[in-house]
Amino acid sequence: MPWKATCHMDERTQFIARVLAGEDEMTVLCGEYGVSRKTGYKWLGRYIAEGAAGLAERSHAPVQHSQAHDLAVVQAVLGLRQRWPHWGPKKLRVKLVEHHPELPVPAASTIGEWLRREGVVGRSRRRRRCPPYSQPFAAVSAANDVWCTDFKGWFRTGDGRRCDPFTLTDAHSRYLLRCQAVLRPDEANVRPIFEAAFQEHGLPRAIRSDNGPPFASPGVGGLSRLAVWWIKLGIRPERIVAGKPQQNGRHERVHRTLNQETATPPAASLPAQQKRFDAFRTVYNNERPHEALGQQTPASLYAPAPRRYPDRGSALWRRGCDAPRAQQRPDQMGRRADLCRRGADRRAGRHPRDRGRRLVGALCRRRTGLHPSAAAPAQPASAARRAPPAWGFDGDR
Repeated sequence: MPWKATCHMDERTQFIARVLAGEDEMTVLCGEYGVSRKTGYKWLGRYIAEGAAGLAERSHAPVQHSQAHDLAVVQAVLGLRQRWPHWGPKKLRVKLVEHHPELPVPAASTIGEWLRREGVVGRSRRRRRCPPYSQPFAAVSAANDVWCTDFKGWFRTGDGRRCDPFTLTDAHSRYLLRCQAVLRPDEANVRPIFEAAFQEHGLPRAIRSDNGPPFASPGVGGLSRLAVWWIKLGIRPERIVAGKPQQNGRHERVHRTLNQETATPPAASLPAQQKRFDAFRTVYNNERPHEALGQQTPASLYAPAPRRYPDRGSALWRRGCDAPRAQQRPDQMGRRADLCRRGADRRAGRHPRDRGRRLVGALCRRRTGLHPSAAAPAQPASAARRAPPAWGFDGDR
């Protein structure tokens, strides 16, 4: 037979029935059901007062919470929120003290919880952030050890167009490698500037940037497409801690001088603003003494990197430049190469099956030193196009 399942309600009902029937003493029955005499009398009293409904389980929550606030305080906070619908808990707390000094003042977090409970505000959407960079920064002891890059805060020129100045400096010499206004701060506009800087000054050992795009991304390892391109070129990307611009302080100091001398006030248009950037870069690198360099100019301490940017078409360039490969599918690449080989065979008068024989023959010659037989009989041109070449061993036939 299956086991009989019982619940607390059934056990209590049986217990009360046996007590009322006088089967045994209260002490004996409480010991049989595994409860104390106090608990037994409690359930008996509830049954006498409320009937069978008194045997149901009640809530164990306290009747009054020690940290509960008066309803008048909650209503006062909601009234202030209606008056200033865009203010947060901290500002509402200040106004609560000013307008209702007789009420107790709750914490700002408590006010925020009341607002969320009443549906006045919603929970903020969690943003995907770039994972932190845990590796130590590279030491800066010579030029091109580390390059620093960032965008200076954008502003509008006199014609109302947005200007995003992109800057690139050498961490050791403070040499301003690039200062250029871009249409948008993304990879499509920044990568050509990096490529031009690499061609002119060579490749650095590392590039230090912040955690924003296009230098970083919330993906795996915080790497963006631009950072992957750097790695393929042998450049180590470094990222400062979020909210710690002082870790890239020598580059941020350039932005202060750049803003004072070129954007206060801004130029009338983007071309005019770029002319200011170019003139500033010339003066900053060649004429302006730098206090951190012992009053020397950045140009006097900078030299191009020994590692040069790879030439177009080289193996390193193809490894770093993956844009052309992404324009066609893998199956198209193999099909296109096969069509090119077939076209070359037709133009040379060769049969497609001859390619396998030529490859086998070339492999055998490389390994054994065998050469095509010089005594092969001469054939007409029409027959030579169809017949395979006569090699000096039987395995090719």
